[in-house]
Amino acid sequence: MRSPRRCSRNGCPRQAVATLTYVYNESTAVVGPLAAFAEPHTYDLCEPHARSLTAPRGWDVVRHEGEFEPPPPTTDDLVALAEAVREAARPTPRPPEDDQNLPTPGHTARRGHLRVIPPNH
Repeated sequence: MRSPRRCSRNGCPRQAVATLTYVYNESTAVVGPLAAFAEPHTYDLCEPHARSLTAPRGWDVVRHEGEFEPPPPTTDDLVALAEAVREAARPTPRPPEDDQNLPTPGHTARRGHLRVIPPNH
């Protein structure tokens, strides 16, 4: 299951709601709604960081004027969640007991680097 995208700012634990993109040839930083997919050379930002972003001197900032909202869960997210719940609910099968590895009376059996020593009678 995909986890929600987090803000790209160091140490910020908030969920991302906006994407920052730089248009270098126009000296512009663009802050818009969260992109559908994380892309290289873009940065996901939480609302406080998206609203307070400043650009270097000589650069312009184009900022989305509407509300920044977290994206709704997609069908893929819901299907992945249902599959994870089903997988967690399945009982784990027990491996069959191997009678061949049990020691016969008076003998020891070797399993890897351990030895099974029969009890004294």
